[in-house]
Amino acid sequence: MMTAPFEILTTDRLLLRKLSPEVFQYIYEKYSDAELLTFLGLTDENALAVEKEKFRKGLSTFNKSFLYFQLLDKSTNKIIGWCGYHTWYLDHNRAEIGYGLFDDNYKQKGLMSEAVKAILEYGFGSMKLHRVEAFIGTENQASLNLVAKFGFTKEGQLREHYHKNNIMEDSVVFGLLKQEYL
Repeated sequence: MMTAPFEILTTDRLLLRKLSPEVFQYIYEKYSDAELLTFLGLTDENALAVEKEKFRKGLSTFNKSFLYFQLLDKSTNKIIGWCGYHTWYLDHNRAEIGYGLFDDNYKQKGLMSEAVKAILEYGFGSMKLHRVEAFIGTENQASLNLVAKFGFTKEGQLREHYHKNNIMEDSVVFGLLKQEYL
């Protein structure tokens, strides 16, 4: 596989590999399909086709972008999840945080707390964010607990905000300001 200058954040148990629009541009131009499957941690060609279509449609707009990090188990280099900012409003220095683990065997071990701490520090430091937002389903107790741990403030609830499993779900809105985190 070709190597590119990937930024890596390190925690006690994780490597966080930065995936920006520029990284995606590089890998889609330089990597073969087999290399893309491995690099992106995908299991089949259908998943790769979905990712290629996202790339083809455009990853960012004139005032909005994203910045993800792949979560790799430090001991195995296995891609176990992601964490980052999937809605980054460049003009307003704010972004929506998102995260997920791919394998239930990695859940309930504090790994996402470890990742979110590094991502918040990166966001408020390197990205110069003033505000981080989280939109969480009302029944997602693990995520509700996670944002509480980092001092996010509950700001309200959006009715029928997300479509999931053929159901419109409400989202609880949380915000964390730079001065509150630091």
